[in-house]
Amino acid sequence: MNPASLQDMHAALTEKTAMVIDIREPHEHATGVASGAVLMPMGEIGSRLAEIPKPSAEADSKPVLLICRTQARSSHMAAQFAQAGYSNVRYVHGGMSAWSQQGLPTIKP
Repeated sequence: MNPASLQDMHAALTEKTAMVIDIREPHEHATGVASGAVLMPMGEIGSRLAEIPKPSAEADSKPVLLICRTQARSSHMAAQFAQAGYSNVRYVHGGMSAWSQQGLPTIKP
């Protein structure tokens, strides 16, 4: 699976070309989130699958980028999505810790 870069995520949020899902827990969100990311803690994903665009044969499916703190959880979840047939889901390499280290913009949720 090919991860998305921080720059890919920044462009996707700026241009609104992908759905970005922050899968961190609420206490982690409190440290700051990328503006435009959907907050969906990992434990809620199963009950919120209807919110995640599915790949479609008729049209291009909207890309989905998953981000967590370091990429450990998001890479695991992206692999699970791939096994379930979601070819449009990728994880963001480096996670929110790398996002913050590079000085990319965050807001308080």
